[in-house]
Amino acid sequence: MAQSLELLLIQFLMPDNDARRQAEEQIRRLARDPQVVPALVHHLRTAKTPNVRQLAAVLLRKKITSHWPKLPPHAKASLKQALIDSITLDNSHLVRRASANVVSIIAKYAVPAGEWQELLPFLFQCSQSPQEEHREVALILFSSLTETIGTTFQSHLNDLQPILLKCLQDETSSRVRIAALKAVGSFIEYVNEGGDIVKMFRDFVPSILNVSRQCLANGDDDVASIAFEIFDELIESPAPLLGDSVRSIVQFSLEVCSNQDMEINIRQQAIQIISWLVKFKASFLKKNKLIVPILQVMCPLLTETANEDEDSDLAADRSAAEVIDTMAINLPRHVFGPVLEFASVNFRHVNPKYREAAVTSLGVVSEGCSEHFKDKLEECLKVVLEALKDQEQMVRGAASFALGQFAEHLQPEILSHYESVLPCILNALEDPSDEVKEKSYYALAAFCEDMGEDILPYLEPLICRLVISLQSSPRNLQETCMSAIGSVAAAAEQAFIPYAEKVLEMMKGFMVLTKDEDLCARARATEVVGIVAMAVGRTRMEAILPPFIEAAISGFGLDYSELREYTHGFFSNVAEILDDSFSQYLPHVVPLAFSSCNLDDGSAVDIDDADGVDNGFSGVSSDDDDDDEPRVRNISVRTGVLDEKAAATQAIGFFALHTKSAYAPYP
Repeated sequence: MAQSLELLLIQFLMPDNDARRQAEEQIRRLARDPQVVPALVHHLRTAKTPNVRQLAAVLLRKKITSHWPKLPPHAKASLKQALIDSITLDNSHLVRRASANVVSIIAKYAVPAGEWQELLPFLFQCSQSPQEEHREVALILFSSLTETIGTTFQSHLNDLQPILLKCLQDETSSRVRIAALKAVGSFIEYVNEGGDIVKMFRDFVPSILNVSRQCLANGDDDVASIAFEIFDELIESPAPLLGDSVRSIVQFSLEVCSNQDMEINIRQQAIQIISWLVKFKASFLKKNKLIVPILQVMCPLLTETANEDEDSDLAADRSAAEVIDTMAINLPRHVFGPVLEFASVNFRHVNPKYREAAVTSLGVVSEGCSEHFKDKLEECLKVVLEALKDQEQMVRGAASFALGQFAEHLQPEILSHYESVLPCILNALEDPSDEVKEKSYYALAAFCEDMGEDILPYLEPLICRLVISLQSSPRNLQETCMSAIGSVAAAAEQAFIPYAEKVLEMMKGFMVLTKDEDLCARARATEVVGIVAMAVGRTRMEAILPPFIEAAISGFGLDYSELREYTHGFFSNVAEILDDSFSQYLPHVVPLAFSSCNLDDGSAVDIDDADGVDNGFSGVSSDDDDDDEPRVRNISVRTGVLDEKAAATQAIGFFALHTKSAYAPYP
């Protein structure tokens, strides 16, 4: 077999696709025989070209799990020795790495069975070798072995610590430092609450920070990236692994995320570490007076914007806003003062980015710090309303966002300021920027919903402005405009009657749209009709409802969860105002509600396991780590379905409540 296998391995590596496929098929057949193991071992040690030796190791890794139990003791011993020789003697880094991967697989079975007692002593010896290659591959094996025999290492961690510390500080090899960082990270999940173990990991932090600073100074971001991954694990660990090192980690992370000369990816990791510390170590940050230093970096980061060639999701301003929001929710009493000071100092800054950041910061903390806004609401509103008139669009956009946040999170206190707020929103609806308009519609919707009769003096100008906008705006603005109309109608109630006919006629046009890009607008229109119906009452609505109900039912023929969700809400409203007269529609709407309730909400979200290969041996095996990428789209679809099911369940309750005995035949 050895001779024929050698030819096949060489043929597999040829550029000719046909030859490659033929070789792969024959290799697959030969690999079913346990005798393929000694044949591959032979080529791993004797083949002249590194590619053939690497391919032999890759094939061993793929097949050893099934063949290991069938091998006689002498074959197992020969394989183990060949792998040790390959790791220590082969001059190819790729071959050494491929052989190390085979060792990791075999160890899963051999070490617990007592069949490879010399492995760990060999690795300890290797990790202290004067040769860089030996130190690196030993550390790589320490990392990979934690995946297969991690618990075995628990009794050896005290022996490993000085080795890992020394390798973290290896001044001659960045590869050794990187491998040491990965090894430290791989042991974290096996840490228990024991005092010695906790102290050991705390001792690693200064060395990791030192190595990271050196590497960032040399432009080696990869090592620092690994360090942040380790800090992430340390922060989330239930064991108290950080201790007083939190202060040093915060300082380092703030240095990195505030340095605009660094790549955005590494800065993003640093910001994420701050975010995790806020979530998991908030009390420590408070005790050690780290909140203000963090905000002194995060608030100015709001002035940054992503370059055109950068992913906006990685933009520093967006990430900083998320951190500030998290801090406000977890530490509101300590956050409000510094943020208000930042806003007060910068809302008239000569640089518009700082004026934008000033009002953005107030909007971001309005939810978490809502209780602390009460005594300072007038002062904060002054900042936001002045920014709403700024000559720069970016500042006006941020102000309309902040005003919307105030309207949503600072109820009911914000309502007492309607005399100053509503005229400013009305002016903002005339803004030349669509972005400002859209955010102003959102602010208006949030503000007006609970105003009640206080909205009456503004009803005429508001509706006139909104109707004009609805007729002339692009689709995305129409959607937010309709939300605002719904809020105004809900607040005005019977006073909305003079405007109901015009609004309903416009909604009718939206409720017959069928193109995918129009279905969100159709959903909003359906919602508005239900709100208007509730506002003006049964007497004025009962006779004109049938075509709207017919249009709503027809919407279920379109595959759009949000439309179904809003339509169930519409049916709930109609059932409430029509009461027993709604019985005539039960045969049509009850099956639709049941259909939504029975939808699969996709609780089991699929995860794709992609076994990537960068060595060209596709279809054979891989020496790379699995790349597990969640299907985010499935998660968002599940959320939509859950919202739809909730709306349908509520609708069924309204049907039963208002139609009484007529609902009895339905289960």
